[in-house]
Amino acid sequence: MAFIVTESCIECKHTDCVEVCPVDCFYEGENFLVINPDECIDCGLCEPECPVDAIFSEDELPPDQIPFIEIMRDFQENGLIFQKKKKLYQKLKSMHSKKKNLICSKKFKSSTTKLQE
Repeated sequence: MAFIVTESCIECKHTDCVEVCPVDCFYEGENFLVINPDECIDCGLCEPECPVDAIFSEDELPPDQIPFIEIMRDFQENGLIFQKKKKLYQKLKSMHSKKKNLICSKKFKSSTTKLQE
């Protein structure tokens, strides 16, 4: 059994599912994510983390989303998902770094304002 990323992920900018994946099996397509079934360990951590409910186990895939199994296989067979993986994780790392810096700078500004008063 594999997990499938479905239509709701198209143009989605959330990466909560990627962050919890213990084996880094998510890959970035042109406008959505895919899961490499050869790397996925079926832990299911990604499914509840997806804010748009786009991830399903293959056994529970809604009938109208079945074409995404073939889309995932096409990505895998053509090597497209392997080319994009590094970019996705670099982007995530950069986003987390910027977010952390923003939080730290806000805390610093807040504490210096209090000191000046």
